[in-house]
Amino acid sequence: MPVPGNGEVLLEVRAAGVDMGVWHLLTGKPYLVRFLGFGFRGPKSPVPGRDVAGVVKEIGPGVSEFAVGDEVFGTCEGSFAEYAVAPVSRLARKPEGISFTEAAALPISGGTALQGLRGVQPGQRVLVLGAGGGVGSYGVQIAKALGAHVTAVCSTRKVELARSLGADEVFDYTVADFTGTYDLILDCGGARPLSRLRGATNEGGRIVLVGAETGGSITGGFHKSIGALLLNPFSSRKFVPLMSKELGVVFDELRVMVEAGTLKAPVDEVFPLSEALNAVDHVYSRRSVGKTVVAI
Repeated sequence: MPVPGNGEVLLEVRAAGVDMGVWHLLTGKPYLVRFLGFGFRGPKSPVPGRDVAGVVKEIGPGVSEFAVGDEVFGTCEGSFAEYAVAPVSRLARKPEGISFTEAAALPISGGTALQGLRGVQPGQRVLVLGAGGGVGSYGVQIAKALGAHVTAVCSTRKVELARSLGADEVFDYTVADFTGTYDLILDCGGARPLSRLRGATNEGGRIVLVGAETGGSITGGFHKSIGALLLNPFSSRKFVPLMSKELGVVFDELRVMVEAGTLKAPVDEVFPLSEALNAVDHVYSRRSVGKTVVAI
């Protein structure tokens, strides 16, 4: 049984979200992940999982934000377990009216989309690439909530999800790629070259790079961010490699949106804890339509 330290709480885990980050930390690929402090020969955290939703069972020293019995969601190390320790700085109260499964699907993907869309104004045109995945499915909803005209790009089997989340236009990239220009592009797919993205962005617009599964085993998707930073001094369209922050205040913003009815967790499949690695494989193979969750 883990013991909460200063500023931490012990959680009885009810559900844990799954994203590509779990696969990267399990496999140590791309190899750059190992040099970023996540473990060189093996995962630094022996138990996988980061997204979490559960009930506070014990309070560590110096904690006043939560009490035993509170239902919370956020991130921690090792959420694929019956119990986990989480810092209170990375937790928020679970939104009213949704299940633990839905709450566990919110933190990392929802928080990333929210931070990537900061500054979007009503009436602006937003393009979401990879709109049927975890971050993209939240990106469509958040951009709509901010008053933007949203164009979603995804594969055939995810088109209906993108439409149901409120996208104004949906492109099935297996049939035809997107057209037009945009004030902000949220790139959750990573397959298109930087020149294509820059050409589809309005003067003074932004291209937010969330992640990519291309680029090989050394740098992986990071190669695109490196290239983007080299291009920025020569362009009025700015590339923004996004390093999202896992913070309770961000997750609380998601809670407010969920309770207001402007955001929902598009849960695809739910796996039991005994099949957690199958859940990771499901996400890695890109079969997820929305979010995948492990139920404890």
